[in-house]
Amino acid sequence: MNRELVFLRTFAAFVAIGVTLLTTSAFKKLGNQKFTEIDVERINIVEKDGTVKMIITNVERFPNGTQKVNNRSTNADRKKRSGMLFFNEEGIEAGGFIYDGKKNEKGHSAGLSLTYDQYDGDQVMQLLTQDMEKDGKRFVSSTLAFNDRPIKESQLKTMEIMTELEELRKKDPKVIEEKYREYEAQDLVGGVPRVMLGKSRSQNNGLFLYDDKGMPRGMFYVDKENNAKLDFFDDKGNTIASFPEKKN
Repeated sequence: MNRELVFLRTFAAFVAIGVTLLTTSAFKKLGNQKFTEIDVERINIVEKDGTVKMIITNVERFPNGTQKVNNRSTNADRKKRSGMLFFNEEGIEAGGFIYDGKKNEKGHSAGLSLTYDQYDGDQVMQLLTQDMEKDGKRFVSSTLAFNDRPIKESQLKTMEIMTELEELRKKDPKVIEEKYREYEAQDLVGGVPRVMLGKSRSQNNGLFLYDDKGMPRGMFYVDKENNAKLDFFDDKGNTIASFPEKKN
């Protein structure tokens, strides 16, 4: 009995050691791993210190509101979409690539957006495509836009301000615009387009320039009737010069 007991204990010890070695070697195998095909709902690209640098995700696992990334809150008002999110060395969101598209009762709605953010702010460059059909009429617009953002903008502060404004909306909607203007004067919120290249909502194809208030000041474009035009505007949006000049 003693010999059998010693044998069983020795055998169990060797089995445990073998399993441990196999498990350890499986999880610590060095070098690149090759896959023919892989199905995954979300991939987090991280640095050695754990900082998330990129997220590739489906719709359901898109981070918004209830989930933190790099110990920072995510935008609760942002719609979940499949795509990618980029983060800088400090773990702050720096842009992303999202897309969607589906049919609805009156037609369809689809879109694609590639953006790059100002440091700790919102997008200063955007490649955008919108494709919408409603009641048999289709609208397609593709643009490359460059924007100015507030100097003191902060992603976390912006979320705080938007939450505050939403609470004001429930109590007294009339004061929302006044409060927003206060934050805008402090360079905390706002932002205006400065340059846009592509097709506008009015279906003009061209180059569109705006001043630091977001007002259009110059346009070189081809309109829906295939006429090439060059227009200039004052700070109120009034046309001050056009080429070719309109014939009476």
